[in-house]
Amino acid sequence: MAGRVLATVLVLLIVSALTYLVFYLLPSDPAQLSCGRPCTPASLATARAFMGYDEPVWRQYLAFLGGIFAGRSYGSGVAAIHCAAPCFGYSFQLNAPVTQLILGRIPVTFSIAIGAAVLWLLLGVSAGVGSAVKRGTLLDRAAMAVAVGGVSAPAYLVGLLAILLFGFTLNMVPVNGYVALTENPVQWAWHLVLPWCVLAVISAAVYARLTRAQMLDVLGEDYIRTARAKGLREWRVVGRHGLRNVLIPVVTLFGLDLGQLLGGAVITERVFSMQGLGALLIDAVHNLDLPLVVGITLFSAFLIILANAAVDLLYGAIDPRAAA
Repeated sequence: MAGRVLATVLVLLIVSALTYLVFYLLPSDPAQLSCGRPCTPASLATARAFMGYDEPVWRQYLAFLGGIFAGRSYGSGVAAIHCAAPCFGYSFQLNAPVTQLILGRIPVTFSIAIGAAVLWLLLGVSAGVGSAVKRGTLLDRAAMAVAVGGVSAPAYLVGLLAILLFGFTLNMVPVNGYVALTENPVQWAWHLVLPWCVLAVISAAVYARLTRAQMLDVLGEDYIRTARAKGLREWRVVGRHGLRNVLIPVVTLFGLDLGQLLGGAVITERVFSMQGLGALLIDAVHNLDLPLVVGITLFSAFLIILANAAVDLLYGAIDPRAAA
């Protein structure tokens, strides 16, 4: 466990250093963007000193790391701005700490990601197992045809078609907006039905193909034939003996996909006009708000690492041999 924690910290440090260097060595100057017009050389120097960009890059990075654990201040005197820990930077364009901006958008992104993830996992694994058990039948061909279509379809296209059909033509579900879970749980779920289904259709296709391929390999193993020879029912052979071994690669992929989605469902949020982390990142890139871009990138990396750590723990629950 200690080794995993140490490895996680090391990966985060490497990601943070690379991210910081990539964005802060770009030609654009955050101080120039915040200086205003007209921006005299004296005003630019004052802005750079206030924001901490007058220091060497390595000192800026160390100050950035220190802000995560202990907070930091920008400027001095009565005009100073204090960013409490964990401080991932300060957006001078939005006049708010990056951490505060991220936390304000998390409920939207997490609502989309977790609901869609549960849906695509259930649909994908069920379809893959069913196709493998009924190999060569009409059910198998139909499920794999739908899976190929889901893998090939771009997310924005599926989203726009879903909005056109279920939103405008049939007028069945809302096509945009977000209602907080604490405000109205029913409306919260109702406004998320379409984004959940769009993401589930696209991602479930990948899981269906993966599950089918893995299940076909497992069903040909000797221990499966032995279980059948003992007279066990087919659902017990598939569910208890086959599915457990199939879930290892599925859970690995699920951890990566969920971590990436929690970091911001960029296309889905834009298509359905939902203001989550993905929309915040797009706006930050468009406005060249480098502190915000760096903060969201590091937060997304942390979520991916956290999701993979959770997957490692699940290995032991699924198959104790994998945790050994």
